[in-house]
Amino acid sequence: MPFIDIAFAAEVSRFEDPEFEEHARRNCNEDPHTRQHAIEELRNMVYERGECHPRRMDDAYLLRFLRCRRFIPALAHKLMVRYEEFRRKNSYLYDCSAFGLQKVKHVYGGTLPESPINGRITLMRFGKWDTEAVPIMDVVRCALIMDEVAVMQPKLQILGVTIIVDLEGLSVRHVRHLTPTIAGQIVSLMGVNFPLLMHGLHIINYNWFLNTFFYVFKQFIPSAAWGRMHFHGYDMSSLHKHIDPSALPPEYGGTCRHVISTEEWLRKVNMYKDDFMVQELRDLGFTVED
Repeated sequence: MPFIDIAFAAEVSRFEDPEFEEHARRNCNEDPHTRQHAIEELRNMVYERGECHPRRMDDAYLLRFLRCRRFIPALAHKLMVRYEEFRRKNSYLYDCSAFGLQKVKHVYGGTLPESPINGRITLMRFGKWDTEAVPIMDVVRCALIMDEVAVMQPKLQILGVTIIVDLEGLSVRHVRHLTPTIAGQIVSLMGVNFPLLMHGLHIINYNWFLNTFFYVFKQFIPSAAWGRMHFHGYDMSSLHKHIDPSALPPEYGGTCRHVISTEEWLRKVNMYKDDFMVQELRDLGFTVED
């Protein structure tokens, strides 16, 4: 089986690989000996405080929130409350075909395999968005399905993600669609209100127009996240100080050979999805064809 197919078969895996224990300890402060105690503490907190009513309360579900908040139950609980509130307020985003968003095309991408330091390298390239063919809501929905699939995978819960926002080609025709509501949704999906461990956010290939673009977003970015944001302009050597070139595509001075587009990711995950994923996505509100 080609590497890329092996990688996508793993994309739907929920196997807790013992080989990732050291990564879990370093990235998530996870200790196998105290893991269950933390899960029970979080579960009790959810029941006692009653601030949210998650659709699931099993160990695996609670674990994804603990992992991205360094196994501090109080912080994991706050994140869960925000995530459930996001889902409640934005339930209409889930009302779509989970694997029918191929028209978003090259707005998102990623490199494989994951970096042990930076996790999954995710590319957001809003300048490649065809505003006449693709509604902004579908651009957001595509990020949503990618996030929801990612958090099902224990490997990504542990390794986390690093996001590169490439503003090459961004213009007024793009920014005029970025309402405060849309900007808030995008920031939420970058990990602010979502159980994803985010190592860093890197902004590249921008000029004076960044001020217009960034003004819409900055009000939704919490103070704690600013320390993980890095602005590189067109200086790829600056980006390489944070991400090894082996994990980057050639256009960013990297050597990674496997750069996955939105279209390919949706097609392959749809191909390898299992019954658990289908039911999970349907329970979230997505439509998944048999």
